[in-house]
Amino acid sequence: MPLNAYHFTAEMSVRDYECDMQGIVNNSVYQNYLEHVRHEYLKRVGIDFSEYTRQGINLVVVRAELDYKFPLASGDAFVVGLNMQRESSLKFVFFQDIFRLSDHKLVLKAKIIGTALNQRGRPEIPEALAALLNPGHY
Repeated sequence: MPLNAYHFTAEMSVRDYECDMQGIVNNSVYQNYLEHVRHEYLKRVGIDFSEYTRQGINLVVVRAELDYKFPLASGDAFVVGLNMQRESSLKFVFFQDIFRLSDHKLVLKAKIIGTALNQRGRPEIPEALAALLNPGHY
């Protein structure tokens, strides 16, 4: 998918301490990259993750599917592309892809499914987030 096909993109680079003994990014670190970009996206569209938490609304991941395609190494610059859509009445999904910037090689494909839990711990999508997920928002 071309980078202009994503709702949001963010560039980052690999830090030495994120690599394992093989000299490549440890598999668990990719989830940190993905989460950081999701939070940046939500901020960009007016959803304040921290404010939701203060209000007792918790945005949570309920499922993560990651397909590792090619490893990143220390110093590699990369871009994360993100698209978000409604999955069901109580769930939303982030489709996220990571590409190495030097050659746009696909590194990872992810599907992250989330929901929002209200103050009682029950799934409930807040109005501002529901509006973001409405068809035609983009």
